[in-house]
Formats: sequence, C-alpha cells, structure tokens
Amino acid sequence: MRLAFDVPPSVAAARAIQERLRDRVIRTGSPDWSLVAGVDASYRGDVGRAAVVVMDRDLRVVEEAVAEAPIPFPYVPGYLSFREIPVLLAAWRKLRAKPELVVVDGQGLAHPRRFGVASHFGVVIDLPTIGCAKSRLIGAHDEPGRERGAWTPLTDGRRRIGAALRTRTGTNVVYVSTGHRISLAAAVRTVLALAPRYRLPEPQRLADQLSKRPWTSSASSA
Repeated sequence: MRLAFDVPPSVAAARAIQERLRDRVIRTGSPDWSLVAGVDASYRGDVGRAAVVVMDRDLRVVEEAVAEAPIPFPYVPGYLSFREIPVLLAAWRKLRAKPELVVVDGQGLAHPRRFGVASHFGVVIDLPTIGCAKSRLIGAHDEPGRERGAWTPLTDGRRRIGAALRTRTGTNVVYVSTGHRISLAAAVRTVLALAPRYRLPEPQRLADQLSKRPWTSSASSA
C-alpha cells in the first residue's frame, strides 16, 4: 500500500506533481467490496481535521478514525489535495479495518488537470476511489430528471469527465467522477447504492459530520 506524500514548496511544483501522477490513474474497473470508507476534512484556522468512516455492505459503521494536523499548503483552487491528503493519511493510518473502496468528498477526473483529490488520494493509497462533490469545479451538463437515479454526463469540451447524479428525488445533484481504479458507470452505480436516504453517500455523509464534531485543544498528526 502506497502512503508516501510530499508537500510541494510552491503551486508550480504542485501542478507538476499533478501532471506527473495523473498518468497513473486507472479509469476502469468495477470493484468488488465488502467494506467501503468515506473520507472528509474540515478546517479551523490553520489546522485540518480529517475523518474516515468505514461501513459494511449493509451500511453499518465498522470503524471510525479522526486526526488533526496543521495545514501544510495554502488554499488555491484546484490544489485541494495538497491541503487535505496529509491529514487524511494521518486518519487513514489509524484504521484497523481494510476498506476496498473509498468515497472522497471532492473531485476525481472532473478537475482542470484531471487529477483532483479523489484521484490523488486513490493513487497514494492504491485503492479504488470515487470523487463525489457537492458542487461543480469545471464542466457543463444538462439538468437530469427530478427522480432519484437520473443523471447526465458532465463534460469539458468533448470529453466526459463525470456525471451530475440525482441521489434523491427533487434534491440538488452531486457530481460523481472516477477517482482511481473504477469506471464512471461503476462510480455512479456505487454512489447511488450508498445513498439510500440522503443526498450524500452514507460513508461520506458520516465522515463529513465526524470531521466537524468538537475538536481537541491541540493538533496532532498521530
């Protein structure tokens, strides 16, 4: 399992990393899994707090992990992974369970350089990952039908980079894209299966809530 991650000294260096590593992304696959994880991070000042929630196929919580650490990279649109992945890895390393699939709150292929946080995290941990974002970063799409399960392609020029998916009838869409080692079709099916009641997939929704619970008084990367 890959877990190495170096924080670049500049935005130019970060861009070079994205452009180099994006060729490692595998955009096909339909993972068979028994445990799925949702990951998310929140911020307070210059400290990040990451949460990982692991669930089984019945959407029962198997394990949770949280970590806090100083944010190592400034906020720059399109470079979220360099802020979040260090603290996400700190939480990930605490897990005893071994998820086979991960849902990341953010973009995968639906990114200006085709290498959003979901793809970056997937390459680092070498597992299938799905990007599921609440808002669009790039691209355009037709409005899907109002019913649950309706979706339309998210495109950038002539290229399909994701899907605008309705997970609940009448709610806003989520933006699903391939992170790593999964096809877009499989990602859409999986997100829909993981969201039987709410707009967000259950592991991601619970990770979002966990990342925002009361913080400890000091940051720790352990």
